Amino acid sequence: MRIALFGDIHANLEALEAVLEDASAQGVTDYVCLGDVVGYNADPAACLEIVREMNCPTVKGNHDEDASGNHSLETMNPVAASALEWTRKQLSEEQRHWLTRLRMVRQVSDFTVVHSTLDQPANWNYVTNRFDAMSNFSYQFTQICFHGHTHVPRVYMKTDKVLEIPAESVAIEDGAKYFINVGSVGQPRDGDWRACYAIFDLDHKLLVFRRVEYDIAKTQSKIIAAGLPPMLAERIGEGR
Repeated sequence: MRIALFGDIHANLEALEAVLEDASAQGVTDYVCLGDVVGYNADPAACLEIVREMNCPTVKGNHDEDASGNHSLETMNPVAASALEWTRKQLSEEQRHWLTRLRMVRQVSDFTVVHSTLDQPANWNYVTNRFDAMSNFSYQFTQICFHGHTHVPRVYMKTDKVLEIPAESVAIEDGAKYFINVGSVGQPRDGDWRACYAIFDLDHKLLVFRRVEYDIAKTQSKIIAAGLPPMLAERIGEGR
């Protein structure tokens, strides 16, 4: 079984389509979505429908929660809040209800998936170093937990201590635990604009990160045409 783990799509249709095409070419048999289907970019409804029609295990991200509600966004970053206000107007009530019903944490096969962290999944905490990862391992009861949220691919490995190892090709070792960020499809923030996701080969216990080029100019032009903040078009080109 080869599973594609993808998330932080953020309404980037061109990136999502490119990732799914690449995954199919890599012989992927199953898919898992780590949340934040919407937000920031210009195709929230189209991306939501693709993920919904895939009927794959999907967890809720913070932008999914904010886009599906009617609560105030005044405490958010102004750019993210502006994009979410716009996103709310693009989604039907049925689509917003689908987002509302997504679960925070799921177990799939022998691993766990969450958008942010297992210790406080609804607080949307960020894991940016091994010390942040330590608290998550205390709540992790499977060998591997996949997550997203920071838009940066990272791999934390716990044996007698917690280490960060390169997010490239990872052979899963018996006796170790892993907390793995699969990166972002639609808005990477590691300095590489290409869409990022991971493929987990369960039979060989091997995880491989993939970077996929897409028509970024088309995505950027859609952002501008929609009247969304121009910096959103700039940042996807810079991978930040």
